[in-house]
Amino acid sequence: MSVSELAGLLVAVGWAVLVTLLAVVLVRLSKVLREATVLVSAVTEQAVPLLHDAADAVHAAQQQLERVDDITANVQDAAANANALSSTVAATLGGPLVKVAAFSYGVRKAVSRRQSALTVPQQPGERDELARLIRAEVRAATAPKFGLLSRIRRAVKG
Repeated sequence: MSVSELAGLLVAVGWAVLVTLLAVVLVRLSKVLREATVLVSAVTEQAVPLLHDAADAVHAAQQQLERVDDITANVQDAAANANALSSTVAATLGGPLVKVAAFSYGVRKAVSRRQSALTVPQQPGERDELARLIRAEVRAATAPKFGLLSRIRRAVKG
């Protein structure tokens, strides 16, 4: 064997080893590509129904939001109506109620002062005098207002 034959043999063996290594790499690469293809098809099969479910969920959420918008609008209308009603009631009844409350407070104060100032007379003469005054006041209050006696009473009282 000559040097050139030996060099050719070494080159042939090197090429054979290189081709063998490349074949192994290509076989493994083809397995990886097949597994990737299977994985991609499985993900696609599962992702499509999942995307349809997500689209349905978004559609349902949109419908619920529209309902909530309607409810919110109705609540706003009810709140505005209640506000207008309370303003109307306050304007209509507020003044008279304050006047009635002030009047009743005044009456309570006057009655309490009168009750604290007045005592029932203990002597029989005082009781008779008090009864006579009360009868006179009742008669004056129930007497006709346009009669002669009423005119005289008014003139005397001033």
